[in-house]
Amino acid sequence: MAAPGKTPDSARRSDRSRRAIYDAALALVGEVGYQKTTIEGIAARAGVGKQTIYRWWPSKAAVLLEAFVDLSEQAAEAVGEVGQAIPDTGDLVADLKLVLRATVDELVDPKYDIPTRALTAEGIVDAELGAQYVDKLLRPSLQLYVDRLRAAQEAGQVRPGVDPEIALELFTGPLTHRWFLRTGPLTHAYADSLVEYAVHGLAPR
Repeated sequence: MAAPGKTPDSARRSDRSRRAIYDAALALVGEVGYQKTTIEGIAARAGVGKQTIYRWWPSKAAVLLEAFVDLSEQAAEAVGEVGQAIPDTGDLVADLKLVLRATVDELVDPKYDIPTRALTAEGIVDAELGAQYVDKLLRPSLQLYVDRLRAAQEAGQVRPGVDPEIALELFTGPLTHRWFLRTGPLTHAYADSLVEYAVHGLAPR
């Protein structure tokens, strides 16, 4: 009697397919741009049927969002940043400059710049996608700024009445504006200036 064959591991197969789809979506957006990227193109690149993609995602934007979330999580894991706060050395200016410089480095890296632009633009016209983009990618990162600013308040480095959720926009807002509209170069010096201007405006009177 022949030995029974192994039962196919559908979970592992699904994970491989998802990973191939993530890679295909990010690669295509980088090569041909968001507008020319299609579900059919992603499926062909990933070696899966397009119905496989539609079974898991309603649109190419949803595919790209999940792929980019996965990419960001992998990058964070690689440098040990998962769940970690912004460094608190006791020097608020130095800590914020360190993080904002890292943000600049990411925004000028095509691997992150291209899909981020695509998702940001699509999120403007697709409210549901925009909300998911904020919840899954932006809000967790912004919360780290809120936590660091609150710690600075407790240390007497920020005025008690300042709302950290608004204050963080004093440096993240201009950075995002310059990046998205390309109104000027994104540099470490620019990031440092934003922190200097913002924090000095927050200092106790």
